[in-house]
Amino acid sequence: MFSLSSHALCVRASTAQVPAQIPAQHILKAVKIADSSAGLTAPHPNAGCVIAHGPRVVGEGFLYAQGTKSAEVQAVERARDLSKGATAYLNLEPGDCHGDDSALKALTQANLSKVIIGLRHPLTHLRGKAIEALRAEGITVEVLGEDLIEGEQLQEVTRACQLINAPLLCRAVQRLPYSVLKYAMTLDGKIAANTGHAAWVSSSESRRRVFATRGRSDAVIVGGNTVRRDNPRLTTRQDGGHLPVRIVMSRCMTLPPDANLWNVANAPTIVMTQRGARREFQAQLVARGVEVVEFDFLTPKAVMDYCFDRGFLSVMWECGGTLSAPAIASGVIHKVIAFVAPKIIGGVLAPSPVGELGMVEMTQALNLSDVAFEQTGPDMLITGYLQPVPALYPSVSAAVELALADYLTPSTKPPAVITFYKTWDLYGAFSNFSPHPITVPDEDGNDVVWNSVEHYYQGQKFRGVQDSLAIERVLKIQVAASPEEAARLGRSFGRERPDLLCPDWDEKKLDVMYKALRLKFTSYEALKELLLSTAGSVIVEASPNDLFWGAGRTGAGQNNLGILLMKLRTELIKESEGNQSVKRQADSAAVTA
Repeated sequence: MFSLSSHALCVRASTAQVPAQIPAQHILKAVKIADSSAGLTAPHPNAGCVIAHGPRVVGEGFLYAQGTKSAEVQAVERARDLSKGATAYLNLEPGDCHGDDSALKALTQANLSKVIIGLRHPLTHLRGKAIEALRAEGITVEVLGEDLIEGEQLQEVTRACQLINAPLLCRAVQRLPYSVLKYAMTLDGKIAANTGHAAWVSSSESRRRVFATRGRSDAVIVGGNTVRRDNPRLTTRQDGGHLPVRIVMSRCMTLPPDANLWNVANAPTIVMTQRGARREFQAQLVARGVEVVEFDFLTPKAVMDYCFDRGFLSVMWECGGTLSAPAIASGVIHKVIAFVAPKIIGGVLAPSPVGELGMVEMTQALNLSDVAFEQTGPDMLITGYLQPVPALYPSVSAAVELALADYLTPSTKPPAVITFYKTWDLYGAFSNFSPHPITVPDEDGNDVVWNSVEHYYQGQKFRGVQDSLAIERVLKIQVAASPEEAARLGRSFGRERPDLLCPDWDEKKLDVMYKALRLKFTSYEALKELLLSTAGSVIVEASPNDLFWGAGRTGAGQNNLGILLMKLRTELIKESEGNQSVKRQADSAAVTA
């Protein structure tokens, strides 16, 4: 993910000559705070909101994770009565999940004078919807680059809004995860000695930066050479927070049997290989909890296509030159982060960070854009883009996008198979991570609010167990800051203390989930309508690694979450038909009378 502080964005609001009608500092502040959850949760759309009267800020907020309270709601709550007549500045058009209109309600009820938006939502099924809804409520909405088009500094502010959501833009426009290539090299361009020894090229300060950048990623990729030579762990070296998936690319599977990456107690590992390579060793890894994915032909582009399908937004490549060269050549690398240590090691055979690209003249060299420099300890950090972050051009593509939006709108005839996974997907509201709290009475009849279905489900694993640790864990899950954290708390404790799981949990969990789903879809009319609109379609939870609730990567999973949603849909249709029948009878009786 992109960070203003750590990646030195070249936007200097303090010295900018900004047109009076565009208080750029407020949008830049929205951009900055939008990045506040980086490393703490999985990558997601970065949204920040600042509410201000002129230069005076009265409220602000940011989206912490998928399924949490929106930036706009937080900003309005903090501004309170001071929001009347103020202007709201958003780096991204509201829209995290279909059926969640809390952001729009907050902005509408805040009595604002204006809303200024830095970037329309890149995802087609969300793009422009919030802007239209706000304008329909009589609120003046201005979008940078459309309604506000004057001033050189406006371009810099727009660029900042694009860069902070570069992963989302890449996913929407290029249908690829945002990929960052990281390496550390000596002053003479070596990443290791000619023996392969590489600990440590860079300083401890630089390594801490690497750990933080890993936490901003959905996945970290290395090749087989790195596993054999360095035996890395690829963790973030922090307690709590987001842990990316570790991916090993190896065509021949000649990997060490006892690598650190095969320990998946705290972070998952995927080995990606050619079909049929060392099947016995594959089975050994699977038995240890490592996921193995076979490709007909393993390439960086094939891996990125897979990561896109898996819902990844941001991927970090920490591979050696043998893998980095084909990754660059295939066009999947967007950004380069290079740490240059003030060391010289020499050696003709010492490896360099990028292998053979087939270039024979310096004029063929790939030039980076938006280059920035920063010192980290004794090292120099150089960052830049190998390919531009895609931009949205509404004046050119508005008609096409409108047609696509109409085609993709959930109210149209649904496809035969509907899949969902991330909350920002077209049918992402079906996810247990969606931002829809449910209220459930406890044993004493008191209403208890759970911030998501995931919170409730994970809490019920240990509910009623008379043990202080179980009671404590339920409370922690209930107040978890995000569904992601609730899931992590429930799953990890279930593995550590299976003896504290609710008795007969395996027999109860389907009923627990169905109860939660029914409460969710009957409490929110928009969700109920969305579910009913899928009548005739098969609903599939597209989790690639959950074979119980989801369909799994190959479709061999049980898809129990999808099955429960279809069961609920059938019941809601019958109830709706029953209510209509009762109404017809009542109307008939009234006419007869």
